[in-house]
Amino acid sequence: MPKNLFDRKADQLVNFSRLWGRQTWLLFLVIFSLSVVLILATLQYPAQSRTPSEIRGVWLTNIDSEVLFSQNSLSDGIRTLKQLNFNTLYPTVWNWGHTLYPSPVAKKVIGTPLDPTEGLQGRDMLQEIIDQGHQANMAVIPWFEFGFMAPADSQLAIKYPQWLTERQNGDKIWLEGNVHKRVWLNPLKPEVQQFITSLVTEIVSNYSIDGIQFDDHFGIPFDFGYDDFTLQLYQQEHQGKLPPKPPQNVKTENNCSINSQEWKEWTQWRANKITGYMTELFKAIKTINPNVIVSVSPNPQPFSVNCYLADWQQWERRGLVEELVLQVYRNNLNSFKQELSRPEVQQAKKHIPFGVGIISGLKGRPVSMKQIKSQVETTRQQKFTGVSFFFYESLWNFGVESVKERQLAFKKLFPTLVDRPKIKNVI
Repeated sequence: MPKNLFDRKADQLVNFSRLWGRQTWLLFLVIFSLSVVLILATLQYPAQSRTPSEIRGVWLTNIDSEVLFSQNSLSDGIRTLKQLNFNTLYPTVWNWGHTLYPSPVAKKVIGTPLDPTEGLQGRDMLQEIIDQGHQANMAVIPWFEFGFMAPADSQLAIKYPQWLTERQNGDKIWLEGNVHKRVWLNPLKPEVQQFITSLVTEIVSNYSIDGIQFDDHFGIPFDFGYDDFTLQLYQQEHQGKLPPKPPQNVKTENNCSINSQEWKEWTQWRANKITGYMTELFKAIKTINPNVIVSVSPNPQPFSVNCYLADWQQWERRGLVEELVLQVYRNNLNSFKQELSRPEVQQAKKHIPFGVGIISGLKGRPVSMKQIKSQVETTRQQKFTGVSFFFYESLWNFGVESVKERQLAFKKLFPTLVDRPKIKNVI
């Protein structure tokens, strides 16, 4: 029997209700599923979603430290740093006039392929750090610690005396810490530049590194530069005029800023020549691998440029620095803050990732966790990009607190894993 109009309307209403119910249920399932996915993602990646990126680095050295000298020590060290949520390793690769990795360039030029220290023989320490560091999601940025400096009795200095620069009185010896006799390669000489560039590009070409780091040893002490080559070059560019003599009462480690226009011009001329070399070195690195970060870890600008002629402010302005970690090794918090407030520091941190180097102790000179914590907190309050500690051994082995106490304190400073800041390549 045919349905009347009322029955047909009733059937349509029932069908509509059923359809709407199914759609509502499906919509509920979709919303519920998305909510579960979002919750799980938040639980799985809490650091990345809630904590800003930050450099958490440490320098690995071969001085007063055993971490590099055996595979077991190195593995244990990297494992500990990973557990404490560090994300950057700065291992020294050029020190004491030797490489700390097997180098064909060093073998050809110096006669030995790496530092003769027993713990490095038969190993490629750098490759070990890269393999284990990357497995732990840590960046590896080799550090050319000695720059143009070398021990006076090194094979490099003995074999190439013509590469060395000197004081006005002909003295080539520079005392580091009033104890260690050092000499300085002349960064203006083409042969020296070629040697250092060959070492750097060798690493960039042969190792899967994240960056490479230099500091203000990529200069020379303020009273050096009176060798024949440099004097002749200066005279060629100054109508035969000789540079001024340095005052007798100024010491390299004391006050290198001399209030004389003639001396300032001589300082800036040498610094500009070194900047010119840094420009060519930067190009050489980027030609091989544009993704390798060029990092610099100098002292504050007045000391760096006046004492070592390493004008990192100029380097940064010219785009030669993609990451800067300023060595602010101060025990007094107010002095620490004053260095961070300098105009060139504030300017640079607007352009590139800018971290702060913090002293975690030296052999015989422990630094308390209280001081370390206050300095880390200061860098965060002032919105620097992160920190790096000098150096690995003193993180917990040279402290006034126990190893366990210091490691627990670092865990509180770095409670979760975070990424390093992204680097915008200059070219």
